[in-house]
Amino acid sequence: MTIIHKGGCQCGAVRFEVSEPLGHASVCHCRMCQKAFGNVFAPLVSVRGTDFRWTKAEPKRFASSNLVERGFCPDCGTPLTYEAPDGVAVAIGAFDHPESIVPDIQFGVEARIAWMDHVNDWPLRTTMDDIEAAPFLDKLVSYQYPDEA
Repeated sequence: MTIIHKGGCQCGAVRFEVSEPLGHASVCHCRMCQKAFGNVFAPLVSVRGTDFRWTKAEPKRFASSNLVERGFCPDCGTPLTYEAPDGVAVAIGAFDHPESIVPDIQFGVEARIAWMDHVNDWPLRTTMDDIEAAPFLDKLVSYQYPDEA
């Protein structure tokens, strides 16, 4: 039986499916990935050699260099792909079940933000643990496209 992973952007305008086995999963700390994701690293999984397909629209693409394009939702801006001459990688967070995709290497560590070494030392809070500091949270209604089973 082939396992199908589904995912897409935050608003649901762009959706995809990909069959097992997924390729190599990693995080990249390079400055280009930081900027493309608006974050301190980019978690990605290769879909090279899989049956990857867009099922609802396609991302818009930005050439972040002479060799790489970055795919993102044209409506909500969700980062979706890293497209290079050796294949396509998809943002792990764009999958409906990202917890099943575990990176095992870090790239671009020359730009790794130093405080990343201490993330696991910081206090942990659930979203609702912060209700006193952000009382609006108990009225929050998500408009994000729901994850599929």
